Amino acid sequence: MSGARVAVAAGGPSSEREVSLRSGAAVAAALRTAGYDVVETDPAAGRLDLPSGVRGVFLALHGRYGEDGTVQAELEARGVPYTGSDPAASRICFSKRLTRERLAAAGLPVAPGATLTAPAPVAPLPLPVVVKPSREGSSIGCHRVFHEAEWYPALTDALRRDDEAVVERYIPGRELTVGIVGDRALPAVEVRAPDGYYDYTAKYTAGRTEYLVPAPLTPAEAARAAELAGATFRTLGARDLGRVDFRLTPEGEWFILELNNLPGFTATSLLPKAAAAAGIPFPALCARIMEMALARG
Repeated sequence: MSGARVAVAAGGPSSEREVSLRSGAAVAAALRTAGYDVVETDPAAGRLDLPSGVRGVFLALHGRYGEDGTVQAELEARGVPYTGSDPAASRICFSKRLTRERLAAAGLPVAPGATLTAPAPVAPLPLPVVVKPSREGSSIGCHRVFHEAEWYPALTDALRRDDEAVVERYIPGRELTVGIVGDRALPAVEVRAPDGYYDYTAKYTAGRTEYLVPAPLTPAEAARAAELAGATFRTLGARDLGRVDFRLTPEGEWFILELNNLPGFTATSLLPKAAAAAGIPFPALCARIMEMALARG
C-alpha cells in the first residue's frame, strides 16, 4: 500500500486534544517514512474534513468524538476505511461501565465496582476505591480515595466530566499493559509511576514514569497477561489495535482495568514501546495498522 494517499486525523474537540495532536504528528511522520502520501486533518469542531483522493484514515484521536464511535460512524457513512474498532465496539470500549459489564458477563476478572449517576454522601464500596468518569481517557477526572473526606470531592469531579462515574475497589499491586496489533499480543509493559499513581502528569511528562519493557514477569505470568489481553480484545469486539491495562496483586491475582481502542502514539506511549520490544520499528507499526484499514477498503 506504500504510496497511497492517507489522512491522519488528530486533535479533535475532546479534553485529550493536546495529546492527540502529539500522537498525530508522530504517526504522520512515521507513515511518510514508510512511503505513504500523508495529509493531516484536525476535526477541532467535531467534523472530519477529508481532501480528495484519500484512501483511508489513521485515527490518532483520543477521547470523545474520536474514540466513542462518533467519527467511526461518520467514516462508515462516507465509505472511507479507517484504523481501529467499528462504531459499536468503540462505544463499548470507551465506556468503562459497558466494558465492565461485558467483561464480567464473559467471566473475565474485573474489580468489584458500581456505577453512580448522582452525588452520594458515602462510597458504595469500602475504602480505598478508585473513582473515574465512565467516558474519559488519559486518567482525566480519575481519583484514588483512601479517606472519607476525599470521597465526595472525587465523585463530584468525576460526575462533572461525565454523567456516569465508575467506582471500583482499589487494587494494590503492579500496573501492567499489553498491546495488541492485529491478532498478536505484544510483550507486556510494566508501568512504575511516582507514588504508584499513573495519572495524566505521569503519563505525558517525559522521565517522570519508569517503563519496564518487557515487564519482568515469569513465563506463566507473561502467558496469562497475553491470554487475558486477547480475551478482552475479542470480548469487546475490538480490531486492528488496542491496549489492555491490568493490575496484578502481590498474591498473583489479575484484574482488567480497561481496553484503550485508540491508544496513544506519543514519545511516552506504551503501545509503540511494546512494539519496539517485539522488533517492530515505529514506522513499520504505523504502516501495519494503516494497511489493515486499507485492506478493508
